[in-house]
Amino acid sequence: MNLPDNITGKTIVITGASSGLGETTARHLASKGANVVLGARREENLKQITAEINQAGKGKAIYLKTDVTKKDQVQALVDKAVQEFGKLDVIINNAGLMSIAPMSETKVEEWERMIDINIKGVLYGIAAALPIFQKQESGHFINLSSAAGVKVFSPGGTVYSGTKFAVSAISEGLRYEVGGNIRTTSIAPGAIESELKNGSSHKESADFVKEFYKSAIPAEAIARTIAFAIEQPADVDVNQIVLRPTVQEF
Repeated sequence: MNLPDNITGKTIVITGASSGLGETTARHLASKGANVVLGARREENLKQITAEINQAGKGKAIYLKTDVTKKDQVQALVDKAVQEFGKLDVIINNAGLMSIAPMSETKVEEWERMIDINIKGVLYGIAAALPIFQKQESGHFINLSSAAGVKVFSPGGTVYSGTKFAVSAISEGLRYEVGGNIRTTSIAPGAIESELKNGSSHKESADFVKEFYKSAIPAEAIARTIAFAIEQPADVDVNQIVLRPTVQEF
């Protein structure tokens, strides 16, 4: 059965959109006719991605330099989407950091950074979008968790897994609280090709992660998964998707 076109004309905010999963998803959704609003810290990347999407002549793209650890900046990104396109249909809370190291290394600053980006960044996106969704009586949250939010990533991934378990729990609680015409999807990827694998400062852990990611599958797998969740009819809420390379055991 062919699904109806439920992406064309939608306004979609994407954080962490300057590379990797966010960039690939932005390009994919725009190719299906969406208006994409890109947020990330690397403005030069955002400029180029936005220009290339607009030159392609399908969906439209705008951007705003955004640090998801700053509540006001996330709010400004969402506000820009509404100002430009008159509505907000989907927010993809994608920005993330994976700093892998044994707990005994006590890399507290990295723990705090992961909490700020992976948990607070998602919460700030929810806080910015939820009032709009409630006023519209429609909307879709898509939060990027991880396979490490289903099973603890070991060795070295305890805190990272903790942040991603939190995203999964927040997504499920949000679904239960707002429900109705507001949809909530948690996406839990395994090893997907992106810059996420470069976030570890602990050498042994970084080497382990790079070896682990040799089996990574392309970011397009996530883009297609996100598009699948969005394009479902309005009365269908895809709540959680876990996807991994076929060879991945973890």
